[in-house]
Amino acid sequence: MTVLAEAASTSRRGIPVALAVALAGCATVPRGAPTPPVASVPPAMQYLYGSGEAAAQAAQAWRGLVSFVAQQVAAPPTDSAVLAADATLADPKWVPCGTKPKAAVFDVDETVLLNLGFEANDALHPAPYSAKLWDAWERTGGSKVAAQPGAITALAALRKLGVTVIFNTNRAAANADATRMTIEGAGLGPALHGETLYLSGDDAAGSRKDGRRATIAARYCVLAMGGDQLGDFSDLFNSGLSPAARRAAVLDGRIAAKFGAGWFAFPNPVYGTALKGGFDDVFPADTRWTPPATGEK
Repeated sequence: MTVLAEAASTSRRGIPVALAVALAGCATVPRGAPTPPVASVPPAMQYLYGSGEAAAQAAQAWRGLVSFVAQQVAAPPTDSAVLAADATLADPKWVPCGTKPKAAVFDVDETVLLNLGFEANDALHPAPYSAKLWDAWERTGGSKVAAQPGAITALAALRKLGVTVIFNTNRAAANADATRMTIEGAGLGPALHGETLYLSGDDAAGSRKDGRRATIAARYCVLAMGGDQLGDFSDLFNSGLSPAARRAAVLDGRIAAKFGAGWFAFPNPVYGTALKGGFDDVFPADTRWTPPATGEK
C-alpha cells in the first residue's frame, strides 16, 4: 500500500465519505458505541476480502511471479526490476545486477497481507482516513490480518530458490517491531528492519519508495517486485499524472512489458490511487453507448 495525501483527501478509499457510509449501511452508529451487525459490506470489500475471484487473481499472480523468478535464477539477467535514478516512464532504464545476490521486493498491505481487522472496523464506522487510527492499527492489529492467498507458499518457494524476500512498506519505522511481528505472525517472515524490512521513515522521502528501492537495489539484483499500487513499482507513477496519463503509461509498450515479467500487480479496489478519475476519464465520449429506441411504452 502506498499511502499518499492525495489518496486520503476524501476517504481512505478515495471515494466520498457519504458514499462509503451509504455502502456500509451504518451511518448513524457513532464511533465507540455498541454496533449492530453491518447491514451490507461495501462491494469493493466484498470483492477483495471475501470473493473467490480475488483469491484466484492473487494466487495466479503469485504462481506467475515464482515461475518468472525461477527462470531468472536459472538464467541470471543483466538488469534488475528496479528503475534507475535517471529513468523516466517514457525512457525506462534499469539498475544493473552485476554479481549482486538475488532478491524480490514486496509491498505489505493488500499485497502480502490483507488487513481484515482494519477494514471490518472501517465498514462499521466509515470515516475519512485517519493517520492516528492507522498508527493504532499498525501497533495493535497484528493478530487480525490474513496472508494474501498464495503468498505463504510463494515466498517460501522464493527463499528455497535462494532469493532474499524483502518487504518495502509505508508502515512507520516507529512501529518496526510491531510490523515485524505482524508479518512473521502471518507466516510470511522473516522480516528484519534495515535488512529485509524497509519502512516509511527510513529516509527523508516519506511515503515515496524510490529511495528505499535504490538502497535495496544497491545491495541486491532485484528480480521481481509485487504491489497493489503503481507506486510500489516507481514513484514516477505518482508524479502528478492524471488517471488517464497513468493508465496510458502502464499501457505503453516500454513499461507494459514489465508487468508479469518483473512487476506483478495485485488487485485492490478498496483504497488507493487507483480510485480516481471523473466520468470523462473513465468513459471517454467516443466510447459511450445509448440504447436504441425500441418503440415500446
